[in-house]
Amino acid sequence: MSTRFPFTAVVGMDDLRLALLLNAVSPSVGGVLVRGEKGTAKSTAVRALAELLPEVAVVAGCRFGCDPAAPDPDCPDGPHGDGGAEARPARMVELPVGASEDRLVGSLDIERALADGVKAFEPGLLAAAHRGILYVDEVNLLSDHLIDHLLDAAAMGASHVEREGVSVRHAARFLLVGTMNPEEGELRPQLLDRFGLTVEVAASRVPEERVEVVRRRLAFEDDPAGFAERWAGEEAALRARIVAARELLPKVALGDAVLLQIAATCAAFEVDGMRADIVMARTATALAAWAGREEVTGEDVRQAALLALPHRRRRNPFDAPGMDEDKLDETLERFKGDEPEDDPDPDPGTDGPGDGGPGGGGGVPPQGGEGPAPETGGVPEQGPAQTPEQAPEPESAPRGAAGERAAVKAGEPFRTKVLTVPGLGAGAAGRRSRARTQNGRTTGATRPEGALTKLHLSATVRAAAPHQRARGRSGPGLVVRRDDLRQAVREGREGNLVLFVVDASGSMAARRRMGAVKGAVLSLLLDAYQRRDKVGLVTFRGRAAELALPPTSSVDAAAARLEELPTGGRTPLAAGLLKAHDVLRVERLRDPSRRPLLVVVTDGRATGGGPDPVGLAARAARLHAADGTASVVVDCEAGPVRLGLAGDLARDLGGTAVTLDELRADAIAGLVREAQVNRSVRRAA
Repeated sequence: MSTRFPFTAVVGMDDLRLALLLNAVSPSVGGVLVRGEKGTAKSTAVRALAELLPEVAVVAGCRFGCDPAAPDPDCPDGPHGDGGAEARPARMVELPVGASEDRLVGSLDIERALADGVKAFEPGLLAAAHRGILYVDEVNLLSDHLIDHLLDAAAMGASHVEREGVSVRHAARFLLVGTMNPEEGELRPQLLDRFGLTVEVAASRVPEERVEVVRRRLAFEDDPAGFAERWAGEEAALRARIVAARELLPKVALGDAVLLQIAATCAAFEVDGMRADIVMARTATALAAWAGREEVTGEDVRQAALLALPHRRRRNPFDAPGMDEDKLDETLERFKGDEPEDDPDPDPGTDGPGDGGPGGGGGVPPQGGEGPAPETGGVPEQGPAQTPEQAPEPESAPRGAAGERAAVKAGEPFRTKVLTVPGLGAGAAGRRSRARTQNGRTTGATRPEGALTKLHLSATVRAAAPHQRARGRSGPGLVVRRDDLRQAVREGREGNLVLFVVDASGSMAARRRMGAVKGAVLSLLLDAYQRRDKVGLVTFRGRAAELALPPTSSVDAAAARLEELPTGGRTPLAAGLLKAHDVLRVERLRDPSRRPLLVVVTDGRATGGGPDPVGLAARAARLHAADGTASVVVDCEAGPVRLGLAGDLARDLGGTAVTLDELRADAIAGLVREAQVNRSVRRAA
């Protein structure tokens, strides 16, 4: 058995260590989500926690870890009589991102169930994690169908396995701990809310702390056992403190005044539902027990809010999690239990916080007499002599080298209809285009390749029926052989790779136009997040194209790159299309089942990249058409005289063109379908 890095030897990361310890004291807190950049010892700290948990008593021989004091009456290994009890360490079970459904929930031998009526069940990771820790590294990359099972088990404390009417249920109560790098994509809101606490971690910028991290890590790698022995005393003391806090926990009093502070805080920060209130109450109680107190204080409530609320305040995937600590302090002060008479006064008066403080009236206070009005998408900044929003950016606007203009704020995002890639794919499960998937409606049956996962019952019966006499059937039961089993073929939705190619040249530099362009791309990014797509961003300006964001599941990262995008210079359209072609070629090798959708945002001009920039752009576009890549060109041309160059580009791509106005007017739903029709007509001709 390998030696784990000691928990007490972890340098810094106070919030992470506190959140993990609070869950060790009170597992009902609901687990921890650890967000942070790579290489910050997230996994090291989580794995070290398992060594601190007290041993658990289990029924001897039970594969599902039943408690001898209260065994599960539905346990597949039950009923449990006087089988005796045994103690074992609390388990930490790791769920790999690429695990199968059967590996997570367990597998049922369908052949024996049909032929012999025997429930031969092999427990999965949920059973192994019962009364322990279920750890998911890179939890944001977990497949949707596995997330669904985690949500069900976390909500009900049990796992159900259903296979064509054959059902097995077992208890599955565990401490859920996940780690993730936000740059690789965000979690579904449903799973995000299941984590009781969340913490952000980052590498220390203090040189002395970084030196100590390296020193301890090297010492551990040189002699793991010796290093662990040097920290054994601190580990034992911390383990004893956890046991003492668990014993004190039932005695901790949670008064009405504290409950009022918790409710007021959740209401002030507009979190959804009531789970936040419950988690805050449990966390504050655990904090008091950890400190050796029998009464919860206002400081416990404040600390609980900082751990339990940040990830519940997000309203869209581009919102960064976080807390306004000044607002938190003001709310807690307002609802202190020792001055209840100051708060219920319904008269706003002139002395209360309703005059503009962040806690009063629910309104947004003015930001100063000279500040601009609330910003709307695409509206330029106010000034004493503001130009009309249709006018291009004035020459006095800030510029960098080679005429580069500063980044323009994106317009307000809006809801779009679904862009789909034509045909039937077989990519990763998602919510965009039609595909053969593990979950969805049944469309047919086939012989299984490998282990059977989704039985097609009627097809199996039809395959076995003609052979019953030859197999000597004498009773009512059906004689089923492995060759008779049929796998269900299902159709659902897949996620795609949406690659944006954005023109950032000088011809796109009008402030209103670039703000609207960014707003449209931001809207499509939001849709991509909801559809579980990967996204990528290619920009071109000056003399070359740049892969601003390699294909990733993080729409947050794409939105950040888009917001920072400057404009200026010539228009190397061919370079942008060729860069996109290279990106898609590499992605087809990495993930051949994920189909791409190319979205080109440009006015169609080509003024750089060679002696014949227009001809080069046309040839580059035809490369995408030859690959069969579904594409849409968003025409950003403005002004009374239009050259129609974006339409020519769309024809070369084998796609379709749409203006910014059409894109914003909910006309996007049929764009890809129209592109499919156009391509089919050309092929027929």
